[in-house]
Amino acid sequence: MAFVVYILASQRNGTLYVGMTRDLARRMHQHRTQTFQGFTARHGVTKLVYFELVEDRDNAKQRERRLKRWRRDWKLDLIESQNPDWRDLWYDWFADQLRWTV
Repeated sequence: MAFVVYILASQRNGTLYVGMTRDLARRMHQHRTQTFQGFTARHGVTKLVYFELVEDRDNAKQRERRLKRWRRDWKLDLIESQNPDWRDLWYDWFADQLRWTV
């Protein structure tokens, strides 16, 4: 199973968070239910606006670190290149996962 590098937002052009996980469903549940009282809980960052699949942990960690160092406007451009309407892609991801399990 691949790793996922993702970007969350509080709203369009709002606060951003870059993360990496092997289990996006579990991790998104943690973000959305504010399981941990960290950055995303404090800033209401729960909307999945960008994600990419990466084959292995090392490359995923490297990509996550690289995106975290990017300037804000570069991150916004990346999001808008794939998701110009800033839709919450969690619903797309969840529906896609359901198709694979049936």
